[in-house]
Amino acid sequence: MEQKRKSRKKQIVIVMLSVVLCAALVITGLKIYGKSQMAKVPGLTFREALEYTAQDKKDAVITVGIIKDGKASWTVYGENGQELPEQLHTYEIGSLTKTFTAALINKAINEEKVDLNETIDVYLPLPEGKHYPTILALLTHTSGYSGYYFETPMIGNFFGGRNSFCGVSREMILNKAKSLDMSRKSYGFEYSNYGYAVLGLVLESVYETDYTALVNDYVRNDLGLTDTKISDQSGDLGNCWAWEANDGYLSAGALTSDIADMLAYAQMQMDRNSPFAKCHKSLKAINASTESSLMMGIHIDEIGMAWIIDNENGFIWHNGGTGHYNSYLGFCPETNTAVVVLSNLSPNERIPATVLGIKQLQELNR
Repeated sequence: MEQKRKSRKKQIVIVMLSVVLCAALVITGLKIYGKSQMAKVPGLTFREALEYTAQDKKDAVITVGIIKDGKASWTVYGENGQELPEQLHTYEIGSLTKTFTAALINKAINEEKVDLNETIDVYLPLPEGKHYPTILALLTHTSGYSGYYFETPMIGNFFGGRNSFCGVSREMILNKAKSLDMSRKSYGFEYSNYGYAVLGLVLESVYETDYTALVNDYVRNDLGLTDTKISDQSGDLGNCWAWEANDGYLSAGALTSDIADMLAYAQMQMDRNSPFAKCHKSLKAINASTESSLMMGIHIDEIGMAWIIDNENGFIWHNGGTGHYNSYLGFCPETNTAVVVLSNLSPNERIPATVLGIKQLQELNR
């Protein structure tokens, strides 16, 4: 009997090892396949990359806008890259929201409400005796803050298939800041949604109004953009992220927009004497390009107020992604060309908007 138990135990161990080995081989195989597929992307033209991304995607609606020689134009693409009627669609622009948050910080600096080099405890009710990041560190993702911090609502969001940040309140953002002590003199680049949530709190403090009212008023009355706003889940393409009024992460990624507004916004970035000029000025050399990003043509060399600076190509850019949308806005100050890509596909669907946008911008500048 004992011998049989040992034999059975041995068989179970062998089976488990076999499963682990098979899983390892599958994962390794997928990595090799992924790399081999990724290696093909640099050789694709913009049009080829677009057609591949939308291949057999029946619900794909990808709007691509360009600015060249002072003229803006845009095209809507659907399944397999076929052209669709020239209709305005509403997209979640995700982290492109951060460029608007940064622009509001820049406005507050110009109005002497905020100092770039002050720490956040000057503006927020935080405990004494701790170290806090500066406004500059938050703008450049060099504060030491993580991308996000776990909060209880994230559990329900995960099981409910909702936006991870839904229900994470302003109070939770502030309480987390109270508990953190950023004691090192400097930190490297770490992209932080949480950092931009804190910047939203700073803006609310100095302007004494909530972020939604603040940014909606700014885009409409200061920038003249009529179809850009904090998401109310009313987009015509569906699958929108859920947000709540008291959410703390709105300032990191909750805006929606359309191609007309985003092309106008791109033009503002390139206009001479633009109020955005300071936002594009390098504040930090971050050298955050990876081997895989460089393969895709994505250079992350320096950073200004949210905007990424690509020294290799002379581009300034930012992107965004939510559960079912991804976007890109890039421009070349030297040639006054710009590209906007708005997609209702996940950032993980084949070739993301960032790579499509870079390819299109490179082709415009050849």
